[in-house]
Amino acid sequence: MREDTRKKITTPEIADDGAALGQSIREARQAKGWTLEEAGRAAGIGRSTLSKIENNLTRPSFDIIRRLTQALDMHTPNLFLQSGQSGISGRRDYTPKGRGEPKDTPTYLHELLCTDLTSKRMLPYISEIKARDISEFETWIRHSGEEFMYVLSGELTFISEHYRPLPMKAGDSLYYDSSMGHGCISTSAENARVLWVSLE
Repeated sequence: MREDTRKKITTPEIADDGAALGQSIREARQAKGWTLEEAGRAAGIGRSTLSKIENNLTRPSFDIIRRLTQALDMHTPNLFLQSGQSGISGRRDYTPKGRGEPKDTPTYLHELLCTDLTSKRMLPYISEIKARDISEFETWIRHSGEEFMYVLSGELTFISEHYRPLPMKAGDSLYYDSSMGHGCISTSAENARVLWVSLE
């Protein structure tokens, strides 16, 4: 599988908080040192449209979000996380069984957990691995930070750009640098289910 420096973006997994989305896009643009014109040109959208998105004045379509996140090298889970800095102490969040926020992609079916609290440094979610072959991924998944993965059921293969494919089964766990290109495919009759925690 060829290496690609772009982040994997597959479906409109965008947080409902438009302000947080706009802020994430602005921060990613500024991190690259791009003006609104430069970022808009790279994503194929107008400067005014990008300005409205950053200032939460419009609700962009998924196609526009996809182009922006690819141009700015953003990864989808990062859009769920706002700054971990908060003046609130003793924070907590709760998700009843089976009541997480669903996010469906061609390769994974995610259930986002504990989504009421937006200012946090980690993103926990349960995923069903639908992919059966690495060719189903458009490119490597990669993003900043680290990830912990625990296999809840089924069997899968963790594939990454620097190591041999790693077979995993229920009860196995893995901690890895998520900037390394990676992807998972189910190898059991049923789709494997995993608990993921993405850390900024």
